[in-house]
Amino acid sequence: MIPPVLPSYNRAKLSFVKGEGSWMVEADGRRFVDFAAGIAVMSLGHGHPALVKALTDQANALWHTSNLYTVPQQDALAERLVEHTFADTVFFCNSGTEATELAVKMARKYWHDSDTPERTTILTFEGAFHGRSMAAISAAGSEKLTKGFGPLLPGFRQLPFADHDALRKAAAAPDVGAIMVEPVQGESGIRPLPDQCLKGLRDLCDEHGLLLILDEIQCGVGRTGRLFAHEWAGIAPDIMMVAKGIGGGYPLGALLATERAARGMTAGTHGSTYGGNPLGCAVGAAVMDVITEDGFLEGVRARAGFLRQKLEGLVGAHPDVFEGVRGAGLMLGIKCKATNTDVVAAGYDAEILTVPAGDNVIRILPALTITEAEIAEGIARLDAAATAVSRKIAAE
Repeated sequence: MIPPVLPSYNRAKLSFVKGEGSWMVEADGRRFVDFAAGIAVMSLGHGHPALVKALTDQANALWHTSNLYTVPQQDALAERLVEHTFADTVFFCNSGTEATELAVKMARKYWHDSDTPERTTILTFEGAFHGRSMAAISAAGSEKLTKGFGPLLPGFRQLPFADHDALRKAAAAPDVGAIMVEPVQGESGIRPLPDQCLKGLRDLCDEHGLLLILDEIQCGVGRTGRLFAHEWAGIAPDIMMVAKGIGGGYPLGALLATERAARGMTAGTHGSTYGGNPLGCAVGAAVMDVITEDGFLEGVRARAGFLRQKLEGLVGAHPDVFEGVRGAGLMLGIKCKATNTDVVAAGYDAEILTVPAGDNVIRILPALTITEAEIAEGIARLDAAATAVSRKIAAE
């Protein structure tokens, strides 16, 4: 018999009842170090006082009005995002998948209004993950995401990751209008795009008049040590999807764009009932205020360096379990020799939370506010988990 909750998740047998900074408390009282942060969502950790205050203050005033009216909290958050990014305008939604949907629509509408409606194709890359809607899985194209859900939507062309010749050839095709890419691929195993490649993509888009769409749903909002990951390369996109960390745990997504890219999105072309509600935008503004404080991102970079150093030591101590560390900032991955899900499961026994990913990687995605002491404790617990996996391997 099917359970009341649709069984579309492979859930661990853990039920958490409380979060405190970088700690999660299980129903039985065990305290777990949180190196997962709700899959890079809890940017400021659990129960951050600024976010709790923003949410409760707004909840005591007004929850929802719809977008039939001006929403001052939207204006406040949009102004912060425009001030600190490349963007001229922002649309608010509830998730990264919804932001992806609008990114596709905006690119198509841009070319329609430019009297070249045939430029509908968006180039994407092997290993991409842009969400689970039909447009998002059609964009990614992997069998894991698309099997059984055909027919897929047309208008996407997947390219091999890091195949520069294939990219240059595809970008010159007359039906291509945009390139969509994650600066750091998350789901496929923490694969950062080198800065020179991001610069090359920007140059290629400029050469052919294409829109550059960046998916910073997982790697954005301070996760790599800059407000957004593309800033390391010194470039700017035309369109960018944001979610996860921007809400600090409250469901919130955003689509950021230049005035030029957004010129086709006039009244009536897109909308959302819940998107940009006062609660979500109040929390998002509080997140932005904390992350853009003087010294905050410098602190993230320092803690990221400390974490990476500790992870390199962990990998060196367990060569039968781990191969190496990759990633950027506090978006790191450990490539495993043992089965990655076995390492994650051993972590549960050691009371440490990590996230499995593709390419036999476990993701390390702690809150941006994690302390060095908490990092050290988490590494000690990962060491215990790796020791247990080593013993299992030796016994087989």
